[in-house]
Amino acid sequence: SNLICRSRKNKCRAEKIRGMPTLNVTTNATVDRVAASDFVRAASSLVAKAVGKPEAYVMVCLRESQTMCFAGTEDPTAFVELISLGSIGGEKNKDISRTLCDFLQEKVGVPPNRTYIRFVDPQRSDFGFNGSTFQR
Repeated sequence: SNLICRSRKNKCRAEKIRGMPTLNVTTNATVDRVAASDFVRAASSLVAKAVGKPEAYVMVCLRESQTMCFAGTEDPTAFVELISLGSIGGEKNKDISRTLCDFLQEKVGVPPNRTYIRFVDPQRSDFGFNGSTFQR
């Protein structure tokens, strides 16, 4: 079951956890091992806040030093994919996009105008975890 219990004045209420946010970042920027470790930890916290889910459910993958071309050049660029069961979409994606672009510029030097972000909200049956899926 994907339910958590939060105490509020000694009363327990169940809340549905809508699934694992996953952030995949692919960039041609070179990131050393220490900076990469700092990047994924900071991105994990950032994603949790941006989508409003516990960080315990967030996964971050950084693929750096990739051969990439955007707008005809190999200047620093990034392709980002944010996958979340719910908690994304519509106007919220604009705020998340701004947050992620600012983060990428600060941490790896990729400007917002050289970053594409794909938002994915899959069906619960299309997201697996722990030998099953999130479908009830």
